[in-house]
Amino acid sequence: MGVTLSDKAAKHVANYLTKRGKGVGLRLGVRTSGCSGMAYKLEFVDEVSPEDLVFESNGVKVFVDAKSMPYLEGMELDFAREGLNEGFKFNNPNVKDQCGCGESFNV
Repeated sequence: MGVTLSDKAAKHVANYLTKRGKGVGLRLGVRTSGCSGMAYKLEFVDEVSPEDLVFESNGVKVFVDAKSMPYLEGMELDFAREGLNEGFKFNNPNVKDQCGCGESFNV
């Protein structure tokens, strides 16, 4: 199943990579953090690591390290604008609970 990007998220990432002038895609991962245990990490990829799992969604390559994959399997990354705020939304079917501030989660 892998990890996917919504149309809006893919357009946002592609536009940012173009403005940046370099990069081959977006890396998604998780790290230990916050009051619920885990937090998402996002970064643009300039060099592919041999350990990366690679998915393509709406024309954008998504890179995930093998350790993060069990927590991200089936997730869709969306991009939303709500009033003056905009940002990525993590639609992750594996999440069992989130902290009140939305910064961390557990599975």
